[in-house]
Parts: sequence; C-alpha cells; structure tokens
Amino acid sequence: MLTESANASLATPLYIHPEQLRGGRLAMPNYEMQTTFPNPWPGGWWRLRDIVERQKVSAWAAIDLAARNRETVLRNAYLKAKRQTERGANGKPAAYVIPANQHDRLTAFKLVNKLLGQGIEVMQGQAAFVAANGMSYPEGSFVVSMAQPKMGLIRYLLGRTRYPDNEWTRNPDGSPKRPYNMATDTMFEFMGVRVDALDERVETELRKVESEIQPIGTVTDTVASGVGTRSFDGRLNDSFKALNLLLEKGVVVRRVDRPAQGLRPGDFVLEGEPEALTEIARETGVDFATVPGDINDATHEIKRLRIGMYQRYLGGNMDEGWTRWLLERFAFPYTSLFDADIKKGGLRENYDVIILPNDSTRTITGEREAESNQGRAGCDRAKSYPPEYRSGLGDEGVKALVEFVEGGGTLLTFGEASNFAIEKLELDVRNVVQNAAELWCPGSTLRVNFDNTHPLAFGMPDEGLVVYLAGNPAFEVVPSLRNASYEAPVRYVERDLLESGWLLGDETLANKAAMLAAAKGQGRVVMIGFRAQHRAQTHGTFKLVFNALID
Repeated sequence: MLTESANASLATPLYIHPEQLRGGRLAMPNYEMQTTFPNPWPGGWWRLRDIVERQKVSAWAAIDLAARNRETVLRNAYLKAKRQTERGANGKPAAYVIPANQHDRLTAFKLVNKLLGQGIEVMQGQAAFVAANGMSYPEGSFVVSMAQPKMGLIRYLLGRTRYPDNEWTRNPDGSPKRPYNMATDTMFEFMGVRVDALDERVETELRKVESEIQPIGTVTDTVASGVGTRSFDGRLNDSFKALNLLLEKGVVVRRVDRPAQGLRPGDFVLEGEPEALTEIARETGVDFATVPGDINDATHEIKRLRIGMYQRYLGGNMDEGWTRWLLERFAFPYTSLFDADIKKGGLRENYDVIILPNDSTRTITGEREAESNQGRAGCDRAKSYPPEYRSGLGDEGVKALVEFVEGGGTLLTFGEASNFAIEKLELDVRNVVQNAAELWCPGSTLRVNFDNTHPLAFGMPDEGLVVYLAGNPAFEVVPSLRNASYEAPVRYVERDLLESGWLLGDETLANKAAMLAAAKGQGRVVMIGFRAQHRAQTHGTFKLVFNALID
C-alpha cells in the first residue's frame, strides 16, 4: 500500500483557503465528499506535523483492519496467490528465461536480484537445455515460471508491453491522456538484459535461487613470459567501478581503441600486479584475464577527469539527485556546483567535465524563477527564498560555461538540458521534437542503433533500447561548414521504433540522432536526448554516461 501526502513547501507552514482545494486525477475529479473520499480536509493551516499525522492515521488504519479481520485478510491473500498461480500455469507465456550468455552478465545478475527482492521465485538451470521452441540455453540460465503468486508483476517486468490506446486513454477531443507515470515498466528492457518468453514450461533440472547473487571476479595468473598484462571487459557497467577503484590507487589503466589480441574497442588493460586487484575483483564481480601479447599500440592511457555537476535550488532536481547516486555507486568522484560556483568563472582550471541534469533552459538560466518572483507565472514560493538560495545561472553563468567548453572542457547534458546547450552555445543543431505536436511518447522504450566504434558508445551492443520520456529532444544537424564537427554515436532506427509503451508520430524520431557530440572551440558538448540514467534504473545505457566521464 502506497500513501502520499502533499508537502508544505518543505517544512514551511502553508494556509489553504477552502476554494483553493482542487480534485486530482483518476477517481477524484472533484474535491468533495464521495465514497472513496469520505472525509475531505476542509482547509486551513497545513504543517509538517499534519503530514506526519496523516501518515500515522494511514499506518494505524491498515494495522487495525488486519488485526480485526485477520482470517479474512489471510484468506484473501491466499486466494489471490492461488488464483494468480493457476492463471500463470494455464496461460501464455508459461515462463521467462534469462540466458546466462548476456552482453553484460553482471547486470543480468542485478536483474535477478531485483526480482528476488520483489518476492518472485527464480530458478536456475543446472545444465544446458533446449526449450520446447528449439531455443538452446547454456548452463546457469535463469527460469522464472509464471505459475506463482507474483504472476501479474512478472508479466509487467519481464514481458514486452504496449500501453492501451482506446477511449479510456484518450480525451473527448481524441488527444491522448498522460499516464500516471511511465507507459511501460519493462525492467529488463531498461537494464539492457535479454529475456525470452516461452509458451511452454521448461523441462530441465532447476534449482531455486535462495538468496541474492554476489558474483566474485577472478584474477588469472600472469603469462609465462612475465609480461603480466591483464584485461577487463568494457561491456560491463561494473568495469567502470573497477576502473575508478584502480585509478584511485594510482594504477595505470589503458583503453583499447581498436580490435587487437582478441579484445574489443572499449575493453580495459593494465600492467603489473596491483596489490588490490583481487580485492577489487571480489567487490565488483569483474574478471581480470591475461592478455597473451603486447597490446599497447592499440590502446591509450586513461586520464581521470575532474567532474562537476550543476545542482540548482528552487525545489531541487530529481534527475540531478539520481545522477549523484549513480556516480557514487560506480565510484566516480565529482563535485556539486551551485550557481555562485559557475558564475564566478574559471571553471576550466578545476573541471574537465560539467554535467547539466535534465531541466528546462528557463530554469537553468533563472528566467523561470525571475518571472515567479514578479508574480507572472507559476507558484510564488520562490519569492520567499533568501537571495542566496534563488536559482539561475544568469548571463554570467552562461558566459562561464561557454568559456569552459571553448577552453577545452566537456559539457554533458541530459534530456531537456540539451536545449540549453543548443541555444546558449549556438550549436548548428535543431531539436526536432521542440515543436512536434504530433509526437506522443510518455515513458517508453525505443529501438536505437549504437555506433560502438565511437568512444562514447564503447562497450554497447550494435542495437538496443533507450528510455524516452515526453519532451526529450532528438537532434538534427543543421547544414553548415561545421558539419564535420558533429557526431551521432546513437541514432533512432528508421522504422518500428517502439518496443514497449506508447508512441504516436514515430516519424518525428525516425533515423534522428538520439545522442550527439559537438566540437566547440577546444572542447565539446555531449548531448544525450533520452534518459540514459533515469532514476538510476536504466542500466542498459549507463555506459553512455560513463564513457563521457573518462578520456
């Protein structure tokens, strides 16, 4: 059960007049007494204490209901589980298989662990097997049967889904209604993990996965010649954590630029016997394999880049918070930059990469808050903020970022922040989505091609999925003499873009750049239009972010 309470401008008491109360979405269009809303709040002072009291009422009500109706609650839970299990046993698909051979096997283990955390039963094959449809699966592949109480949840997490398009999801004028959240929750697609749906149950020896998988990486012995060069896989997200841990200890790590000695572009190599190698392998699950010959000519030494990330005020930015969490999980050191830090300039002296999380141009520059302070738009909450906590880079901050890029820095933008880069850095780029009224795609997975020979897409498969949210830009280079200054390592496919969710007007995105790198002065701007690190859930595209943070 989920309960939510409206905030009170953080911890500031707020007075609400009765006529200011409004109904919400779904089953409560009007703010009035009704079956599902028997006791409306009448208005008045709303404080942080009121939020706590409402949550207490909800919690105690649930406990009281369960205590008074113990047998009924347990019986209903049993019947629900029994019926779901029966439906799963008699329906199709009968099971989902997570093959052992994955592009990023460590992320596949994380998917399994997330399923276990949801109370879903996962089995593992003890030998290679062939499914009824003729597909072969290696030993260690995971099987998730639909004949279990969480059948419905499994279907939405592991099965390709399409959001309904009918009279319930359209307004009377035919325009689509925005979903409450995302148009799909296909976790395996977000994570870039292959999952196969099978119509028949799997007939092989299976063992139940009893606890979370904690992979331990291996470290092979050095070659007899004593060269001692080892490699680790650039396709693994966790290899970037291993990289950062090694760089933190002063270990020299190189990256493969072209195929050589059986290694792929994007793989990592290091020499010598770092004392912490076994410890890092154990912590990350990354294997360190021996390279049979000299590889240095096909590699370059990795430089640790100094990362700064813009953190605004004005209520905070969820995308920024999730990005911080992601960087910390993968051991990327970074510094939070506030408005004053950017406005004072000289950014190139201390930073190599500056990240702008998803945000509108007007919010980044401060125009939105300035209008709010003058009472012309939106909520007037910002009027009460002390001047030092009001957000916006202003002309000074914009100038400082332009100087940072032209002086050799990298500006990395997510989602709508790319519009800021296009406008303020005067790029020869058009956002094809900006005025595309016919495009509708609220939180869906779309098909793209990755140019994994490009350093920004090292370690990615040839094809894959990205998570697209409404308003995310897609890019088209405007013809100019600077055409060669632009590169698109990720591009939407030409047709059949939608994998899961809801998409109308796909011709707007077809064959357009989803990620664009633009040379500017001595530096560059890297714009990721889709949500490559959305809520730290989109493991399948983390590497696109990580590649922009190393050199």
